[in-house]
Amino acid sequence: MKRAKTSGMLRLLALSIIAGPFAMAQDSGWYVGANVGQARAKIDDQGIINGLLVGGLATTSIDDRDSDLGYKLFGGYQVNRYFAFEGGYFDLGKFGFTAVTVPAGTLNGDIKLKGLNLDLVFSLPFTEKFSAFARAGVIHAEAKDNFTGTGAVNVILPDPSKRGTNYKFGAGLQYDFTRSFGMRAEVERYRINDAVGSKGDIDLASIGVLFRFGRKAPAPTQPAPAPMAPAPEPVVYVAPVVVAPPPVRTQEYCTILDLTFEIDQADIERDDSEKLAVVGTFLAKYPQTTAVIEGHTDNVGPVEHNMKLSLERAENVVTYLVNKKHVDRSRLKAVGYGDSRPVADNSTEEGKRANRRINAVVPCVTDIEGLLVVPSRVTMALEIEFDPKTAEVQPKYREDLRKVANFLKVNPTVNATVEGHTGNLQATPELAMDMSKRRAENVVNYLVNEFGIERSRLSSEGFGQTRQAAYNATAEGQAENRRVNIIITYPKKK
Repeated sequence: MKRAKTSGMLRLLALSIIAGPFAMAQDSGWYVGANVGQARAKIDDQGIINGLLVGGLATTSIDDRDSDLGYKLFGGYQVNRYFAFEGGYFDLGKFGFTAVTVPAGTLNGDIKLKGLNLDLVFSLPFTEKFSAFARAGVIHAEAKDNFTGTGAVNVILPDPSKRGTNYKFGAGLQYDFTRSFGMRAEVERYRINDAVGSKGDIDLASIGVLFRFGRKAPAPTQPAPAPMAPAPEPVVYVAPVVVAPPPVRTQEYCTILDLTFEIDQADIERDDSEKLAVVGTFLAKYPQTTAVIEGHTDNVGPVEHNMKLSLERAENVVTYLVNKKHVDRSRLKAVGYGDSRPVADNSTEEGKRANRRINAVVPCVTDIEGLLVVPSRVTMALEIEFDPKTAEVQPKYREDLRKVANFLKVNPTVNATVEGHTGNLQATPELAMDMSKRRAENVVNYLVNEFGIERSRLSSEGFGQTRQAAYNATAEGQAENRRVNIIITYPKKK
């Protein structure tokens, strides 16, 4: 009889906050972790009352113990950024009740729940560090019941137990502080069979930590260098990652051609012939040099189309230089980069136009003195590097600046723009912009005060961190970005 009284004792309902490992990384690997939180059951009071009534006992009151501390230990394998398998051990704690009856007596019931689980975890990353996940799996749980009675209540089977296989599910959120350590909050529902024939749910709401093994940070993507004949490395606005400290560059002057194109067009515009004339003159003076013609596009259209269009633009420039400027084709190389190397923001029309361009990168030479000026608009740049967090011009650059000054004196119609740049050592973009402006202004003052160049022929401009020549991930890259470029500007051809 008393067995019937307790048959409906624990019909448990569960609520839990999602746990489960979410592997944010794109690579696979093993992990372990632990969660702790509150487990909660819904005690079937009506079932208890009915069971006691069958035995001839009326219930006057019931006191439920429906929550307890729960925890779990787990380990898993992340297959990819979206799926993982996880197994572990869980202990949902102890739940119970005390029922007072008439005739006078009490019935006390308790149940302890623990077991093993195997889950499939589905992850959804929102950012590099923050993600949501859901889980579903099977459990093999052990339920140990204990019943005691006083007065009119007589318990026939005081310590029943049962093992059974059932299901579980849940969901949660996870934040990865590093690639090896993360925290999550989750809720889970465990389907449980107790030892007296009842079924119910236990909910576990918990927080936890997890630790991953063998995870390495991804190496920064390194753009493929453009092939070219043996020559010193060119100074360009977008450079590959520096992996070894290069020697300080003090006497490098390069031509940089900048042609822009109409939308989805590859034809050379008439106005661009002036710029191409300067490249032809430069190659004529230095017959051993070669040039890489780089084609670029904005981000409108498919990647494959943009790659093809950028190469077509570069090849059209090569053909123009061969046919119109009589440059040997073996000295020229066309390369297309599509939309992979923007120099401006593609969200604006001005930025898109700036990205529809051609750069002609010519290996550097060690002088510009004696190079006859061909009326045009763009041409040469001198690179000057700076010590961290300073704007002072180093004495070792005096000879280079003297050559620039001599060139300006020999060509009185030519002007120069000094561009200042920084790495990422300043605390804010505003401070970086201020540092770059001071560097440019100091070079202008040096040319005026040391060599007597008219200030009206010089201008300065600061770009802060907005035009990196190298990646700031290395000390060498930061050094390259602490620089001043001197751009020689020719008057327009009349």
